Amino acid sequence: MTVEHQLAAGIAALGLSLPEGAETKLLAYLALLEKWNRVYNLTAVRNAERMVSHHLLDSLAAVPFFRGESALDVGSGGGLPGIPLAISRPDLQVTLIDSIVKKTAFLLQVKAELGLANLNVVTGRVEDYRPETGFDVITSRAFSDLKEFVSLTRHLLKPTGRWLAMKGLLPHEEIASLPDWARVSAHHALAVPGLEAARHLIVLELAV
Repeated sequence: MTVEHQLAAGIAALGLSLPEGAETKLLAYLALLEKWNRVYNLTAVRNAERMVSHHLLDSLAAVPFFRGESALDVGSGGGLPGIPLAISRPDLQVTLIDSIVKKTAFLLQVKAELGLANLNVVTGRVEDYRPETGFDVITSRAFSDLKEFVSLTRHLLKPTGRWLAMKGLLPHEEIASLPDWARVSAHHALAVPGLEAARHLIVLELAV
């Protein structure tokens, strides 16, 4: 199966309806990720077929849970889940932040080549980031444990906003160690086509 067919079948299995041209942009992003990865080591996954399941479809599985007008992807690295999110949700303003310059250089290249007007790239540490307004959703895929994630980003969340943390197994110990001002409001098991491993999306809100 070609990566084109694999991606199309995966999107269909997830039940997603993507805007026109989104699959083409996702494949263009995949090609850029594969190309830059040879030099910059953006991801440990080297194989394009594995990138479709482990990166694109894994990120897309969380897309239906994003609400509001703005999202922040913390420790975005190679742009996951932020770039698939921005491609599939052009109505959403997506900001990617990472402290490593070579990674944000790649993200800026993707923004330019794919013409993603709804994408913003920030180089820096998230605890030092002070935008004018907060975000409706703050997400991360492999940034840190839940306590550190919410603690470092609390100042960036709108009062009515939500955190969406992408995890493997349900992190019971991390949930138990959350600060008293944050609570888990839901968690969802994600079925990612082509990915055998357990995937969960943890939804958190301010408890105060």
